[in-house]
Amino acid sequence: QYAEFLNAVASSDPHTLYSSSMGSGYGGIIRSGVDGSFTYAAITGREEMPVNYVSWYDALRFMNWMHNGQAGGDTEDGAYDMSLGDGANRKPGALIFLPSEDEWYKAAYYKGGGISAGYWDYPTGTDSLPTAEAPPGTDIINGSANYDFAVDDVTDVGAYATEFSVSAYGTFDQGGNVWEWNEADILGDGSYRGVRGGSFSLDGGNLHASYRFPNGYPEHESYLGFRVAEVSEPAPVPAASEWGMIVMATLVLGVATIAFRRLRVA
Repeated sequence: QYAEFLNAVASSDPHTLYSSSMGSGYGGIIRSGVDGSFTYAAITGREEMPVNYVSWYDALRFMNWMHNGQAGGDTEDGAYDMSLGDGANRKPGALIFLPSEDEWYKAAYYKGGGISAGYWDYPTGTDSLPTAEAPPGTDIINGSANYDFAVDDVTDVGAYATEFSVSAYGTFDQGGNVWEWNEADILGDGSYRGVRGGSFSLDGGNLHASYRFPNGYPEHESYLGFRVAEVSEPAPVPAASEWGMIVMATLVLGVATIAFRRLRVA
């Protein structure tokens, strides 16, 4: 999906949407050609892994492209006005966008309604740390996740698909795999943006509901990916009570259309 985006808008890549780190190691996209005729392809075997090495700006430009129907290569306006720089905020009527921190948090940790309403500590629907192990996982009590080098790599989106490893909203992989950007403006001046969820390379404390990534500078890229959110009708940034309108999916490396009907997370 991110490779498709790059092929549509980055033949010259003036906004540095591609990082050279994507081409090896834990990345998943290779670039070929020269400036003005760059082409991009997912690395064989890594097509369904979460894209990473993307900045906060990269994520917003992807959202604009999706919001605009993937036509015309417009990355600078749509869900976000990129001319505002660090101050870019979701515009009223945005259709596809980066989740706010509240949206991301509720999808990961909320217990659901009724007498059990409240929040879990971990995005596997538990107050105890899920087990770090290879997918699909075997822990039927606390669930399983990709952290602390459980497999020494990122894993395919949705690989931990057992009923014990998903959130109350049915989202996958919100703990571990790759860190995920959100819209939060932590210091109120655009210099520090929200990141949550933990990583395949770090310990389980990073998966906890209380933990934020400590270096969320918007240009930062290492082991950082993002989640896509959509509303069925144009709407302002929703209040917590309206969150049920939002459908969330994960961005993966392949070239297939994002399937919002299946909730896939990085």
